[in-house]
Amino acid sequence: MLDDLYQQIILDHYRRPRNKGKSDPHDFVAKENNPLCGDEIEVTARLKDGKIEEIKFAGHGCAISQASASIMTTKLTGKTLADAETFITSFLKMMRGEHLFGGKELGDAKALEGVLKFPVRVKCATLAWHTAQEGITSLKDGAK
Repeated sequence: MLDDLYQQIILDHYRRPRNKGKSDPHDFVAKENNPLCGDEIEVTARLKDGKIEEIKFAGHGCAISQASASIMTTKLTGKTLADAETFITSFLKMMRGEHLFGGKELGDAKALEGVLKFPVRVKCATLAWHTAQEGITSLKDGAK
C-alpha cells in the first residue's frame, strides 16, 4: 500500500514535473550526466536574501531521474544554502541505505527510497541531488 503511494508520487512528478527549465538570471549552474544510462541534468538556481528563491532543472533521462529532479526542486526552494546542503546530505544518506530517524522531514523525497531495491537505478535517483550539491559548492567556493 505504501509502495503504491510512493509510485504515485514518482509518476506524478515525472508526468507533471515541477520547476522544469532554467532560472534566468541564475546564481549558479551545474551540469552532470550518467554515462551508463544517458541521463543528463542541469540545475540552475537564483538566490535572494540568502535563500534559494528559485531552483530549476533541465535535461532528459528516465522517469526516476526526472521525478527525482522535480522532487528535489520542490524540497530545496526557500531553503538557505546551509539548509539545502543538510537536506541533500540526508537524502543521499537515505539513498545509501543509511536509516534516518523516521525521515519525515524528507517528505515526497522519501518516495525515492524504494529505488534502493534496484541498485543500478540509485545513480538515476541521486543525479540531480549531486548536481545541486556541486552547484552550491561552486557558489560557496567562488565566495571565498
